[in-house]
Parts: sequence; structure tokens; C-alpha cells
Amino acid sequence: MNQLLFEGRSLVGIVSSIVRQDDLRVVHSRLDWERMFRLADFHKVANVVYLGVLGHGDALPDRWRERFFQRYQESLLFGENCKQAIQEMFVWLDMREISCTVLTYEYVRDFYKLPEMAESSPVQILLDEENYTLAKGYLIDLGFETDQVYKGFGERLSRVGGVSVVLYHTLPFRTDKYRKNMVKLLENSCIKEPYEYIRMLPPESEFVYRMAGAAYHYVNDELTIREVIDLLLCHIAWRDELNTEAVQRRLVEFQIDELAEKILRIAYMWFGDKKDNYFTQPLDDMAAFDVLEERLLTKGIINHESDHQALKLQKLIQKEIDREHKAENRGLWKEKLARRFSGVAKKLRWAFPDFHYMSSIYPSVEKLPVLLPVFWIMRDIRLLLRVFSRS
Repeated sequence: MNQLLFEGRSLVGIVSSIVRQDDLRVVHSRLDWERMFRLADFHKVANVVYLGVLGHGDALPDRWRERFFQRYQESLLFGENCKQAIQEMFVWLDMREISCTVLTYEYVRDFYKLPEMAESSPVQILLDEENYTLAKGYLIDLGFETDQVYKGFGERLSRVGGVSVVLYHTLPFRTDKYRKNMVKLLENSCIKEPYEYIRMLPPESEFVYRMAGAAYHYVNDELTIREVIDLLLCHIAWRDELNTEAVQRRLVEFQIDELAEKILRIAYMWFGDKKDNYFTQPLDDMAAFDVLEERLLTKGIINHESDHQALKLQKLIQKEIDREHKAENRGLWKEKLARRFSGVAKKLRWAFPDFHYMSSIYPSVEKLPVLLPVFWIMRDIRLLLRVFSRS
């Protein structure tokens, strides 16, 4: 078995045993814990893995046990501080009449059997560019620092104590169809009482946002195990209240309805209760789920993608990326050309100074402006002779 795939499946095994609170056993001694930590950190589940390796001290080197514990401790601190810190931020935004939309909120922590298993940055906020700058400045004044930049979209800011917030000034999706449908989705947001300028998505819209986001991240090889778990837990919490047909229509508009369902199904396979029979229809093609699993767990290194919706979305995203690169290259070329012209212009101004400068040196120029070219030649010859005499 490919080592990457083995490590990915081992990671899923450890995390699922903790999320489901069952007795699944993993052969810890066969794992490269340095690689496992880096993989778990990418998938944002290192804090969960720490709970899974407790009692296996002989198999886990002290150095990596400490690294896993740090992530676990961050999650604990976030649980203690996040609600107050986020509430303070919302109050500040509301007092300054800064309108924003909360895309995802920290209540997903309540869906975990142990809150410390949750992620330490579950809050995403969308603002316009002007308010984005104000909100970022406020967070920096509170001691937050940028620890991840989403180029062209926003950034994640974190503070000692585990509290993290993601700010967006632009929705983090490239294709026109995604942006258009996300804007339609945001139209369903409503004011979060007791605030007047803080808007939140209702559960149905947030679930569509999470489903569409998971599909988008999957084709970019950015989908994490954490995102899959959160998607599952939100679905379990809201599924009895969701208008399934409305959700399906929304996903069809994104053209990722089949891909999104596959991601949700694999979430149930990995982390759902084995007695949960939500998906009653038998699977027609398990090979398609093997492809999804391999790509997700190896961050796209093993990629035998066959899903037509994934391939189409991937092509559209790549087309947009190529367009951005071309625009960036054009901008760099124009900038380089402008610098070159600027240099030439400076040399020309040095070789052929303006009328006022020349008339201050040669008073005859002011009386007879037509002689300006003659005096340019005289001045340049004199300067050249001076250079040659020095050499």
C-alpha cells in the first residue's frame, strides 16, 4: 500500500475512533510520527489525534507527543476564551455600524461529543474592503496576528490563547458560477439579535455554503478531514429541519450536487454512527469513493479523478487561475516597460534639459529660443570632453 495512503487511512482511523467514541485500534508502532503530525496538522485534527494516542507512550516519541499536546491545548484554550472574544468583536463591529456576514460560527463546537475535539478557528466573517481594514486593525490592536493569508480573499488572524478568526473581503471562490450562487446564498442572511449590523446565515444556507465549499476545496486538493467532520456534524444536527429539496436545488445550481453527496456519504462512512441509516440507498460504485478517498487523504498526490462534476469544476478553476496569471504577467510586463521608459526619460532629460534650465546657464537661449538645440549640442560636447579629460 502506498505509504501516504496508509498514513492517511491511519489518521482517519484514529480520528474516527475518538469522534465516534468507539474502541478502534490502530497499530501505532508502524507510524512515522513526524509525517503523521504534519498530515494531522494539515487536516486540522492534531488535537483529536492527541486524544487518540493517549496511553501509547512507548509508540509516540516525546517530541511529537509534545507537538500534538500543543494543538490539543490550543483547542482547550479556544474553548475557554472564544465565545467571550468573539462576542466582544461582534459588539465592537456593531457599535461602529460595520455591516458584516458571519459565514460560519463557533456553535459547531457544541456538536462534538467533546468540545476540545473541535477546531480552534471556526468563525469566518465577510466584510467589504473598507470595513475589512477597520476590523483587521481592531483585531491587531487586541493582539491578533496574521498567521495565514488567502491571497486575493482575506486572512486568518490568531491570538495567544488559541482564539482565531478568518476575515474575508472577497468570497474565496474563483469561478463566476460559484461567486454568483454564493451571493444569492448570502441574500438569505438575517440580523443576529441583539446586534443591528451582524448578519448570519440560517442553518439551511450555511449547510449549502459548507457543502459547496467542501466540493470546491476537494478539486483544489485543499479539503481537510476537519472540514469533512464539521460538515457531517452540521448535517446530523440540522437534517431533520433542512428542506432537502431546496438544498438539492441550490447544489444543482452550483453544479456539484453529485460530488457534494459523495463527500457527505464518505463523511458518514468515516465518522458517522454505524447504526445511522440516513443513506438508505445502496452504493452503485464503491470505486468512485476509493478515488475520492485516495485524492483527499494524499492531498491530490494520488489522483485518478473520474467524477465529471469534479473534473468540470477543476477545469473552470484552472482556467480562472491561468487568466489571473496572464493578467499578473501583463501587469509585471507593463511595470517593467514603465520602469524602462522612465529610465530613458531621465537620460533624455539629462541630455536635453528643459528651456528654463538652459536659459539659466545660457542667457542667449532666453533671447533666441530657436538656438536651444545648438546650446544642447554645445553643452553635451563640453560634458563629453570633461569625461574624456578625466579618463
